[in-house]
Amino acid sequence: MPIKLKRPCNHPGCPELSGEAYCPAHKKQRAREIDQRRGTSTQRGYNGQWRKAREGYLRKHPICVECEAQGQGTPATVVDHIIPHKGDDSLFWDSNNWQALCKRCHDIKTVTQDGGFGNDVRLSKAKE
Repeated sequence: MPIKLKRPCNHPGCPELSGEAYCPAHKKQRAREIDQRRGTSTQRGYNGQWRKAREGYLRKHPICVECEAQGQGTPATVVDHIIPHKGDDSLFWDSNNWQALCKRCHDIKTVTQDGGFGNDVRLSKAKE
C-alpha cells in the first residue's frame, strides 16, 4: 500500500508536516472551533420535544430504510431529515421529511449528501 506523502499543516504559520490537512494539534483545535460555531444539539433544536418525536417515529419505523431496500433488516437508530433543515423549523418538524436509518447509513448520507463532518458537499458535487 502506498504511503501518503506528508505536507505542511493548513493552519497558517504551522511548520508541522502531516498526512492530513491539519497536524494533530490543529486538527483538534479546528474541530473545537467548528463545534462552537455549530452550537449544541439543544441549540439546534434537538431538545426533549425532539427526543419524544424521535422515539415515537422509531417505534413506528423500526427498520433502516436504506438497509431494507437492500434486503437487510437492520434496526434504525437515527431519525434523519431527508432534506437538511439548516435551522428551518417547518422542515425540522415535518415528519414527511424524516426517515429511519441505522447509524452507518446515516453517517454515509451525511458525508455524501449533506456535506457533514467538515466536508463541503458543493466540492463533492462539482467532481461528479
